Amino acid sequence: METKDYIESGILELYVYGLLTESENDEVNAMANKNPEIKAEILSIEKAIINLSSSFSPFISHSQFEKIKAQLELKHGRVVDFKSRSNTATYIGWAASIALLIGIGFQYSKLNETNQQIETIKVEKNKLQETVVGLELKNKETTTVLNVIRDTKTSVIQLGGQAIDPTASAKVYWNKEQQVVYVDASGLPKPPEGMVYQVWALKLEPLTPTSVGLLENFTADNSIFKVDNNAGAEAFGITLEPAGGSKSPTLEKLYTLGKV
Repeated sequence: METKDYIESGILELYVYGLLTESENDEVNAMANKNPEIKAEILSIEKAIINLSSSFSPFISHSQFEKIKAQLELKHGRVVDFKSRSNTATYIGWAASIALLIGIGFQYSKLNETNQQIETIKVEKNKLQETVVGLELKNKETTTVLNVIRDTKTSVIQLGGQAIDPTASAKVYWNKEQQVVYVDASGLPKPPEGMVYQVWALKLEPLTPTSVGLLENFTADNSIFKVDNNAGAEAFGITLEPAGGSKSPTLEKLYTLGKV
């Protein structure tokens, strides 16, 4: 058989992997000792396996990997003794198996990592969608408020500061045609922890307060609130009350007041 055909037959790979019988190993040994090209091809196959093992070395300890290389007696530049090929071929076969198993483990690890990344992307996508929906609702609400404020039929009631805080102020936007009332509380100080501003529609004679809403989640960026409409209101007042509101206004904590 020609040297090229012998090399391409695949027997050298089986020889390196340790899968041949003893007589077949002896035959390959004899061929390698006689033919430098065959001997070089065997060394090339062995080095390829060692390189493959090295490429996966991060997944086994350095000491373990060095032990395998020492057993194989295939460190770079060392010439293999083909007369003792039986044991060497067995070690090479072990190395190939280890490299294959490590490769499978590496691919499995990568697959799990990819699946985790996909799940993370899905979660982030859902969060983003929720944010977009929230922004759309906020934008729609803002547009509605602006339309009411800009409507020429909307009455603007100025609420002035009272004894507890003369610098406090607020505005009530009341559109009787649309029957909607908005309160701009940006002129009020931030309420203390556990307290909330409560808006009252007042009839003056006799003085009859009716709660029309709480200004909850009050912040500098969230200071315009929609409250209940009260057709008979003659004035509006805002008091500071315990969280959850009160049945009647705490007059000593009346922050703003204004007539319609």
